[in-house]
Formats: sequence, C-alpha cells, structure tokens
Amino acid sequence: MSEQAAVLGKFEEYIAHLGERAPAQQGSDDERLARAKQAFRAGLDGAMAIDLECCIHCGMCAEACHFYESTQQGKYAPIHKLAPLRRFYHRELGPLRWLFRLFTRDISLKELGEWQEFVYNSCTMCARCDMICPMGIQISPMVGVMRSGLAAAELVPRALAAGTLEQKQQGTVFGTGAAELVKTVDTLRQQGLVVNLDKDTADIMLLSTAMDVNVYTRSLAGMVKIMNGLGVDWTLRSAAFEATNFGMLSGDREAEEAATRRIIDEALACGAKTIIIPECGHAYAELRWEAANIHGQPLPFEVVAISEFLGRELQAGRLKLKSSAIKQRVTYHDPCKMGRLGGVLDEPRALLDALGVELTEMESHGATNYCCGGGGGVMLIEGAAMLRQRAFEIKMRQVDDTGADAVVTTCDSCRTTFITGAQNANWHTSVESLVELVAENLED
Repeated sequence: MSEQAAVLGKFEEYIAHLGERAPAQQGSDDERLARAKQAFRAGLDGAMAIDLECCIHCGMCAEACHFYESTQQGKYAPIHKLAPLRRFYHRELGPLRWLFRLFTRDISLKELGEWQEFVYNSCTMCARCDMICPMGIQISPMVGVMRSGLAAAELVPRALAAGTLEQKQQGTVFGTGAAELVKTVDTLRQQGLVVNLDKDTADIMLLSTAMDVNVYTRSLAGMVKIMNGLGVDWTLRSAAFEATNFGMLSGDREAEEAATRRIIDEALACGAKTIIIPECGHAYAELRWEAANIHGQPLPFEVVAISEFLGRELQAGRLKLKSSAIKQRVTYHDPCKMGRLGGVLDEPRALLDALGVELTEMESHGATNYCCGGGGGVMLIEGAAMLRQRAFEIKMRQVDDTGADAVVTTCDSCRTTFITGAQNANWHTSVESLVELVAENLED
C-alpha cells in the first residue's frame, strides 16, 4: 500500500496541474448558450422525453445517490441535476411547449455554469438512481446529455477540459502516448515477459491505460502474463492502446468519437475478433455500447472486460489458478459500469472463489453496489474533493463492517479513489487489483 501510494503521489502531482492547461473560453455568451441548446436537442430522444414527463417527484432517486446520502442536501438529488434540461425540453420540445413558454423561464448560460457542480462534481453517472426509480426513469444517460450541453458551452471543469483537449489534439492521456508505452514494454521485456506489441494480425486486441503505463504497471504486466499463459493470439497496438476516453467523461462528443474511432480502426486493421478492456470502468461502457453507434453498424468484434474474459476462461477450464493461494478475507467492490450496467457480477466472484479467498460481501454489493465516489471523471476534479471523500466514506464504513483484510476491485478509477480516500481518512485496509491477484497465482 505504501509503495503504491508513493507511485500514485507522483501521478497526483501531475494531475494537480492538469487544469492549468485547460483551453480558454471562446465565443460570446449567446453563442455558447446556443451551442448548449443545440447539444440538448441532439442528445434528447423519445425515451428521454417520456422519462422527463413521468417523474412523480417521489425522492427515491435521492436515497440511492451516494452524494445525497453522504451530505443529506436536497440539491444533490439526481433528478434535480436535470432541472435545466427538463425546462429546455418543456419549453422547446414537449407537446405543451406553447403553454410552458408562457410561465417557464428560459435557461441561461449563468445557470448552466451553476449546474457544473451537479452534473460533474456530484455525479458519477453510476446509474444506481436509474435502478431504484419506481417509474423506471433513466437519469444517468440524461446527465450525459447535460454534460454534452455544458461541454458545448465550454463549462467543463478545467481538469476534464484539459484532458479532453490533450487527447483530441495530441492523442495522449496524461502525457502518455505510444512512446511511453514502448518504454514500459521494454521494461517488461527486460523482466522476461514476452509482449506482443504491434502484431500485424491477432485474434485479441488488448487495451491498456495511461494509469497502467505510469502507475499500475503490475496490472499491465499481469495482463501480459495471463494472455501468454493462456496461449491466445493477442497484441497491444501502440496507435490505439489507450482505453481512457476523456470526451465521454467531459461530454465532448467530437473528442469521444475520435478516441473511439481510433480503437475501432486499429481493431479492424489487425483483424481482431475480441477487444479486451483493461481495469477501466468507463472505457467498458464506451466501447461496449457507444462504439457501434459511432461506427454506424454492428461491430465485427466482441468487446469484453478483462474480468469478464477471465471468468469465461476459468469456466471453460483454460485458466488454471492455485486454489487457497491467498490466505485472507476480502470483500469485492463492483465497478458500476461493469457490474450494475454490464452485468459482470459473477465472473469476478468466480475468480476469487477459484483463488480460495474468503469473500465477505458488503451490505450493498452487486447490482445495488454504492459507487466509490470517483467515477465519471470525478476523481480528477479538484472542486469535487470534499464531496468525493464523503461519498467514499460510505464505502469505507461498509468495508469495515465486513471485517475484510482487503478490498478487491477491477477498475483503476475505483482503485485510485480507494487509495486516495484511504490516505485522507488514515484508513489502512489494502486495495487489490483482481487482475494482479490472478496473474500472481497462475497454476504452473
């Protein structure tokens, strides 16, 4: 934990200055507001229109939200985060828009700026509110539309705006691109690992992240070790190894599409039948559900999370693990995008069972799991630090109640949020990567 925290400290030093590279705002207030409205109009669909008409103001979404639960402040109720979007819909698109325009004020740029706190700082788009709503309203996708409107109006938090600009213009994340990947690959090769970089053709294209290249290198090494141990035909592609998508996080649709197209193009170029997402929750959501829309047709390859892939290999009998290799009690934190939204719930638990650990579940786990508090880019937003910590403490208390020696997860953002939250709270439960545990306990 201390070694991990030291390495993470270097990374935090970098992102502390990320906001300084945010782009300056351009265009008049009227132009920026017009772009926001255009983004709202483009993002809203028929299902969302029905959802906006159906809210009965019961407040149950608030009780599902970790930011509301940790602060007990009504302004953090999920449905409140959509207030400008709801008003725009009723005035501009709803069946009674002629009536609403008589007594409902128009949205303003100033108001959208005030809503930055609600759609970025205090929302991870974890979808717990979607699952709880008795009317079946899907709030989190509409928060995504809110983010796209704020991005069009240049109202993205500075760190997210800077990261989006970097990835859009330079194709790097946190200063990490192909050259940095090659250096890390060289280091892994010096350690005796065979790393398939830039193979012309491969059945599996493995993705990684700047976090794995710079911070969690054991996780990258673990994926390499596992792929080689399974004997599969795989490759990393230096032109498109990065799973992180800042455009998705910020709401910049142009940046989101560019990052995703880069991955699709490389997968097509090498004839991949499967893309494996590393321990990165939002990348799973982007490539599993949005990539086909961006591609304009069904993808000719499958997209799976690394934990999902390993669970399948275990079930098929190809992945062999040392049973009872780890003598400790653990609890498992389900990343929201993979677990609640993607249904990747059984595979990680099957892997832990095969490792012989004693798994003790938290009070809220699986589909009802509480978010760690740092997803959706919130881990990078300086102004969200206090809210993030308070939300994290819900998880901390639930972990403590299990009596576990360690928390295992399979998402770098969750892992980072846990580590930084633990430092702030002087909490000493270790945080483990599922991939690293599997890689360290492969049967010879």
